[in-house]
Amino acid sequence: MQRAIKYLAYTLFTAVILTSCGNNTSLQSYYVDNQEAKNFISQDLPLSMIEIDKSNFTEAQIEAYESVDKLNFLGYKSSETDTDAYKAEIAKVKTILSDSKYNDLMEFSDKGNKISVKYIGDDEAADEVIVFGSAKDMGFGIVRILGDDMNPEKMVTLINALQNANVEEGQIEDIMNFFK
Repeated sequence: MQRAIKYLAYTLFTAVILTSCGNNTSLQSYYVDNQEAKNFISQDLPLSMIEIDKSNFTEAQIEAYESVDKLNFLGYKSSETDTDAYKAEIAKVKTILSDSKYNDLMEFSDKGNKISVKYIGDDEAADEVIVFGSAKDMGFGIVRILGDDMNPEKMVTLINALQNANVEEGQIEDIMNFFK
């Protein structure tokens, strides 16, 4: 009888371990798996290295800006010859971002470019903000915004302000040249 109980306990323990180790790919592992792959570019940017004109920022935008520590960028460059690979990679990213841990923040389209912003955390503080943009003729890019006490609502205002801010192109030249 003791042997049967031990066997049952080991079986139950093994089943719990195997089911808890999900096979879902995280965004972090997707970055690691593709940072040096063909058609990908990866860059980590401490926010302190990017000079942005904050003179027109509101107090909330400045607070949101100062809560950000660094940006992790991963880009995929598509071409006319690899549309199947592009579709497969974009499907992987969309599957990862469809996980329930990612909360929708905002989404918009402009001239065929699609951008969605999601976050991990709650309404008061985001642990991570993800900006995912794609354009069929160029490819896609994912920016992981990492920081402390990032407020999702204030991050939306910051993203809107950054669209109109003066960012010296020399600072992101490698990324821009990759997509040309």
